[in-house]
This record gives sequence, structure tokens and C-alpha cells, in this order.
Amino acid sequence: MARIAGIDIPRNKRVEIALTYIYGVGRKTSNEVLAKAEINPDTRVKDLTDEEVGKLRTIIENNYKIEGELRKDIRLNIKRLMDIKSYKGLRHRLGLPVRGQKTKTNARTRKGPKKSAVKNKK
Repeated sequence: MARIAGIDIPRNKRVEIALTYIYGVGRKTSNEVLAKAEINPDTRVKDLTDEEVGKLRTIIENNYKIEGELRKDIRLNIKRLMDIKSYKGLRHRLGLPVRGQKTKTNARTRKGPKKSAVKNKK
């Protein structure tokens, strides 16, 4: 396995797809990196030379925000919204959908499993 940005990318996949296993690298970024490194996107990871892997590693680590650094930035952005008490920050704090979705019937992913109403028996 080739190790880029602390992630073992799969050996039997095409380089174009294998790079997307890195958090913060999608298909578009993957293709940009391969173009800069002058590597054919159709080659398999196992067929890459150590020199090509090193080239990919330096391009990704120097030019893109990935993995821990990206996760940290996202977390800090959400914390900032919560600190300034914006509407989006409030929704994050309450664990509700942030982007205007309806919550009467859906939003189970954000709200968690249903809580049944308990009636008092006398």
C-alpha cells in the first residue's frame, strides 16, 4: 500500500479513485493533483514508482488542506458560529438540521431515534 498523508490508499484501484480515500480529496482534486504530477489517472496504485508516490505526496501535503487540518478548520468554523449565536450555530447546538430542511416528519439523522410520548396511568 502507498501511504499518502497518513492514509494507506488501496493498491488495486486506479490512482484517480484511490486518492479520494484521503479526507478532503475528491475526484476533481484528485485529477488536478495527477495533472500536476504528470501521472496517468488510469494507472493502478501498485504500478506507481516510489518517485511518483513521493511526487503525489508532496503536491497533496503542500497545496491542499486535508485530513486533520481540514477537520480542525471545520470544527472551528462550527464553534465560531455557535459562539456568535448565529441561527446556524443555534441549530448545531440543538442538533437539528442547519440548512432549512423541514423537521416535522423527517430529520431523523440529526434528531436521532424517535422518543415516544409516555402517558401516565392512574
